Amino acid sequence: MAIILKGTPASLGVATGKVKILHNPSEIHKVNKGDILVTEMTDPLYMHAIRKAGGIITNIGGVLCHAAIVAREFKIPCIVGTINATTVLKDEQLVSMDATKGEIQDG
Repeated sequence: MAIILKGTPASLGVATGKVKILHNPSEIHKVNKGDILVTEMTDPLYMHAIRKAGGIITNIGGVLCHAAIVAREFKIPCIVGTINATTVLKDEQLVSMDATKGEIQDG
């Protein structure tokens, strides 16, 4: 599998799941258990989706951003600072994320 995106590891681990791109908190209903939540950046309004997510990928942020801290608390993989995850990845795309290396692969 080829690496399609890289970012900063923020909560270590690996996950495979379907991408659910959220452009704002009103879309949290789209996330099902085990999905990979992909967004610009999270905030407390995303918590319902985060609790169900198998992993989090964000366009911006660092190891002390909301997504990173919450992902560590919930022990789910998180990659931040990808710059363009919301445009490179597509809704329902199956991806594998290795948050130890900060890499996202297709399939």
